[in-house]
Amino acid sequence: MEPFKNLINTGTVQRAGQHLQRVWPAFDRQGFELRAASGLDALEFKARAMQLADALESALPADFADAASVLEASLAPPIPLDARGEPAGLSDAQGEQGLSGWVVWSMGDYVARRGMDDVPRALRCLHALTQRFSAEFAIRPFIQRAPDAVLATLAQWVEDPSAHVRRLLSEGSRPRLPWGLRLQALVADPTPTLPLLRALQDDPSAYVRRSVANHLNDIAKDHPELVAGWVREHLRAAGPARTALLRHASRSLIKRGHAPTLSAWGLGQGLLGRVSLSLSATRAAVGDEIALSVSLASSSAQPQDLLVDYVVHHVRANGSTSPKVFKGWKLTLGAREQRALSKRHSLRPVTTRVLYPGKHRIELQVNGQTLAHADFDLVN
Repeated sequence: MEPFKNLINTGTVQRAGQHLQRVWPAFDRQGFELRAASGLDALEFKARAMQLADALESALPADFADAASVLEASLAPPIPLDARGEPAGLSDAQGEQGLSGWVVWSMGDYVARRGMDDVPRALRCLHALTQRFSAEFAIRPFIQRAPDAVLATLAQWVEDPSAHVRRLLSEGSRPRLPWGLRLQALVADPTPTLPLLRALQDDPSAYVRRSVANHLNDIAKDHPELVAGWVREHLRAAGPARTALLRHASRSLIKRGHAPTLSAWGLGQGLLGRVSLSLSATRAAVGDEIALSVSLASSSAQPQDLLVDYVVHHVRANGSTSPKVFKGWKLTLGAREQRALSKRHSLRPVTTRVLYPGKHRIELQVNGQTLAHADFDLVN
């Protein structure tokens, strides 16, 4: 499999040079390409993007407005969207028409570096760039430095005809966007972005709605009660698309067993009945699978809506443990019903977690309450 970092390569640099010179004949294409491609193979992905931005900074016109016009003129047509409003494909460049794809990340970074003294012009440039890649990283320094001006502009873009632009309102202002500058003011107080999310949560594009859900999930990490209240309010008369958005926005709180969120989804009551958990083995090796067997028995005369998840307490290198929640089952348990559930859990390491030997505990949670557990020893 081709390394991810190779999405920005010498071909990317050459195409950028070609299109920038095409729209501005005075562009020093040779100097730009030498600087952008120097030692590129040894760099990781973000470092490649930043080196390309350095080269742009050295080669574009000194006047920012002129430079922004060059960047805009070099762009390909906007990335098309499919019937669901999802990007139909993210290419590195669209033939001879102009630039799109990963090179636009570097262009956005250039705008963030040089456009801070002319925020309106910089935002107009980001409006164009985001339709060819995404300006979610580039807009964040502007939100940090000039929040009132930027949020006022974003409010004007709520009804923009481009789903790429509408998504930028939500994605670019996420308090804790992965890979992006953390917006500490919005971590502390997310209320300035709530009008944007309210306007976009019923957007016709799934691309936009997914960003709104992720933004709310970010907020939930610091303001769980706010998001629980949002879910409770906006679930009323919600159609399937909004319901799916709110469930995705609630995912972290549901995993944590946050009682107000569970209650908003009708999952606030604990199980009326009995539950048991057993494992297929009490000893397993890294790389194996272990089977979970769950038995539920209702003592209620009414059906019960249940969310059944399990928590694995992984052993760390220092011998302590850290919990990770895994999705289990969402079901309605009938009156006096008994039901058996089963699931296989992989003990293969993944890139984000190393598995260490030792005693691991699996806890079973029903509607956020831990009701059963079982232990197993993991060996190398």
